[in-house]
Amino acid sequence: MNKLKEVLVGYLPDERPSLGKLVLFSLQHIMVMFPATVLVALLTGFHISTTIFASGFATLCFILVTKGKIPLYYGSSFSYIAAIVGITGAEFGVPASDALIGQAQFGIIMSGLVSIAAGFLIDKFGANKIEKVLPPVVTGPIAMIIGLSLAGSAMQQASGFSGSNPSDLGGYWAVALITLISILLSTVIFKKGVLSQLPILFGILIGYVFAMILDFGFGYNLLQFQDLFSGAVISAPHFTLPVPSWTAVIAIMPIALATIPESTAHLYQLDLYVNKLADQKGKPHYDIENRLGQNLIGDGVGDMVSALIGGPAGTNYGENISTMAITKNFSVFVLIGAAIITMVLAFISPIANLLYTIPAPVIGGASIYLFGVIGAQGIAILIEKKVDMFNSKNLGIIAVILIIGLGGHYAFPNGNIPFLNLELPAIATAAIVGIVLHLVLNLAERFSTKSE
Repeated sequence: MNKLKEVLVGYLPDERPSLGKLVLFSLQHIMVMFPATVLVALLTGFHISTTIFASGFATLCFILVTKGKIPLYYGSSFSYIAAIVGITGAEFGVPASDALIGQAQFGIIMSGLVSIAAGFLIDKFGANKIEKVLPPVVTGPIAMIIGLSLAGSAMQQASGFSGSNPSDLGGYWAVALITLISILLSTVIFKKGVLSQLPILFGILIGYVFAMILDFGFGYNLLQFQDLFSGAVISAPHFTLPVPSWTAVIAIMPIALATIPESTAHLYQLDLYVNKLADQKGKPHYDIENRLGQNLIGDGVGDMVSALIGGPAGTNYGENISTMAITKNFSVFVLIGAAIITMVLAFISPIANLLYTIPAPVIGGASIYLFGVIGAQGIAILIEKKVDMFNSKNLGIIAVILIIGLGGHYAFPNGNIPFLNLELPAIATAAIVGIVLHLVLNLAERFSTKSE
């Protein structure tokens, strides 16, 4: 009997833990999503407190739109970083001007419309119709260039090369490597339990402590604590309004197309985990797998409400999905609790000030791992969907997307490709060219087959 009770421990989406457990489970979700969500704000020039608030607010809106049927947490997305930085021109840890943040907000709002439109189309025609326009041979390399286009930023922060004090470069590299190695070791050592979901947090904490040792023991100046308790302890997040910018729309809007496979994978994972627990409890299955359209609509609404108040674009966090799978806790009420607590934390100024003290090489070390993983996910899409890499059509599409995206990003100022009198954002251009090229080559292939 005791063994049976152990197997049945867990909460399905519509089940509610007691208040004490609910708060603890909610805090756990916050710990899991916090490092990555804050990191996006530090990299893009968005305000940390606003980003934290937007994360919680967008999660509540997502749960409302999906009617509590999909237990997912909304956090800041890494996929949009390069496109947003192209608009804000952000320096690490320095908030951009309200005008530039506002332009990025406008682009994110429009990208939310793309997700919503894709969601409605999937609900009406099915996911297979979307894949005809956005096949893995296009979305895979787009995901790769999103991650690899951030490689330069990660290496600059890790090395301190963009800093003003060249004498600190050795210290920068040491902190970055300690952070990176700590993250990698954590992924190997902690393979089970909640600890397996916190490698980024562990790495950042260890890198932070090592930076403090260099500061106090060897005279480095990597951390700045003078503003830690400046201003009121309780203050409202710095909300900003969208500023219409078609440049931002062109740069940011197409990124939403590349995130659809990620959302699909998350939903399928969740369906598997939830219904396995439902089987163990003898409960009816939850229809999650067939809610992809609803999920994308919720994602799009999350992007729009986040951007309306000054938050970055987001996504449903894989870290939180894994945490739910490990703890067998899929309660929507826990996610609502996490969202509300997150919004409250956004009003406590010392939290944001403390996060601003994280040295650039700590973030650089973490970014080497995180940005590389984004690129690797693009390869995973190609493998999982069994894209034929010996097919000349597929190779041509992948080659063109990679070179336009990466070559355009690194060859021209701000990653904008000069074309006639226009400045075309490299990643967005690569995505659009890839979609059009796939359609054109498919038509040519059919015409050629019919004429034989």
